Amino acid sequence: MIPQKKQWLAIGLAALGVCTSATAAAADAAGYPKKAITIVVPFGPGGVADLTVRMVAQKMAVSMKQPIIVENRPGAGGVVAANTVAKASPDGYTLLLMSNGTAVSANLFKKLPYDTQKDFTPISTLGYFDLALLVNPKLPVKSVGELIAYAKANPGKLNIGTINRGSTQNLAAELFVSMAGMDALVVPYKGSPEVLTATTTGELDAAFEILSPALPQIKAGTVKAIAVTSAKRFSGLPNVPTVAESGLPNYQATSWNALAAPAKTPQPIVDRLHREINAAVAMPDVKARLLGLGIVAQGATPVATATLLKTDIAKWGAVITKAGIEKQ
Repeated sequence: MIPQKKQWLAIGLAALGVCTSATAAAADAAGYPKKAITIVVPFGPGGVADLTVRMVAQKMAVSMKQPIIVENRPGAGGVVAANTVAKASPDGYTLLLMSNGTAVSANLFKKLPYDTQKDFTPISTLGYFDLALLVNPKLPVKSVGELIAYAKANPGKLNIGTINRGSTQNLAAELFVSMAGMDALVVPYKGSPEVLTATTTGELDAAFEILSPALPQIKAGTVKAIAVTSAKRFSGLPNVPTVAESGLPNYQATSWNALAAPAKTPQPIVDRLHREINAAVAMPDVKARLLGLGIVAQGATPVATATLLKTDIAKWGAVITKAGIEKQ
């Protein structure tokens, strides 16, 4: 048993230690940032995710008066980039471009070198990437209802293209087929250009694709967008309904990007980054430029961003299991 005086001394020292740590963290946050910030991106340069983060980073760098370096580290379904940030010092100087792909990877791999929910502190979303349900213009359907009816009248004959298995597009298609009760074949292709070409030529009857690469084809009329997969209509295509309002009321599949820091990053630093991100994505020029790429710029609170990640992990995990996609 600890003598009373020593017990109170121990408690006092512990309290002092907590206060000292809190004071140090507050001091670090007050002067943050003092040097360049690095954002690790799990995709190659030039894609819509890369362009999105670079636009936001440019605005943040001006406001925060420090350089923000975008470091592309593609590979292993985003695991390489995520592991780099998970192991980084939680000081606000190394951030991760997180996405719904992060949630998918949590279900696609048998073992990860990090815990997707415990090893990161989500800060804010940057934007949402709507997907479109596309059909070949010669296919005799003009709506989601007609596509489902066509598939049921021709069991096993309708093919729906996406990029590789386990991608957002692929899982969106699998979810659609499952919810619609269709007997259709989901066909994975190497990349978006191949999917769009196959839909244009009629090799594919339909496809699920992110709007950004599909918009030029939609506007040219070489493919027909019969629905978007988000909860609301995309303002760039106001006459195209959502899948949910077209006959599958609970259907939603949206790709998103967010910034996250390593776990245990001091809250004042997280709060500062949250304010800067939300200010950047709210700027009219950023919103307009991203909308032209098929992206809806939108920030969120750290709690809402963490909830989004958790919800998507559960949602896509169920789709992956039902579709029988083998873990890597």
